Amino acid sequence: MATIYKWKWCDRIVVSDIDGTITKSDVFGQILPVVGKDWTQGGVAQLYQNISKNGYKFIYVSSRAIGQASMTKDYLNWINQQGVSLPPGPLLLSPTSLVSAFKREVIEKKPEKFKIACLKDIQALFPSNPFVAGFGNKTNDVCAYSAVGVPSNRMFTINHKGELKQELLQTYTTSYSGLGDSVDNFFPPLDQDQGFDRAHEFSTFTFWREEIVSFADDLEKFE
Repeated sequence: MATIYKWKWCDRIVVSDIDGTITKSDVFGQILPVVGKDWTQGGVAQLYQNISKNGYKFIYVSSRAIGQASMTKDYLNWINQQGVSLPPGPLLLSPTSLVSAFKREVIEKKPEKFKIACLKDIQALFPSNPFVAGFGNKTNDVCAYSAVGVPSNRMFTINHKGELKQELLQTYTTSYSGLGDSVDNFFPPLDQDQGFDRAHEFSTFTFWREEIVSFADDLEKFE
């Protein structure tokens, strides 16, 4: 069964990888859910739901082969953390065979090839860049998100320990739950009529920030 998502031209999109990002690792994240064992990163469902409630849309992207579509979709729908599930969104997988996808990700170690091409196709459907954030677990994900203009201050990578880092501030470490507690700072609620740019203008960080006084203004005072 297919699902059609009807979005507005001004909608803002958060991109999320799956293996190692929603799951705790690339390999076990694919194997263990098949046998009924939960291998999901703690707090991911609540964080994504908090972001979604602020008006953002989600796209799930993976280098898994298209033949794994049903299994992957079932896994995303199966996730339930204390009664909270992942927000709905399109699932985009590599339109190649399992062998080709495995070769690209494990042998060549270049899964970003598919992700960049896929995200650029989505980007071309909007009048302006719709991507405002990206979650991944590898430098390949950062490379793919950078290629489609995801802002570095909303680019996050997580490891198997659940440690979440912001690409712009590598010395700062939090978690999905920690980011969820301050979600409005990174993902201010959207004005559905005016989009992300207007919402960001009135975020806590922007609205209360004092204007920077130029040196020219200081010099005029002493003349």
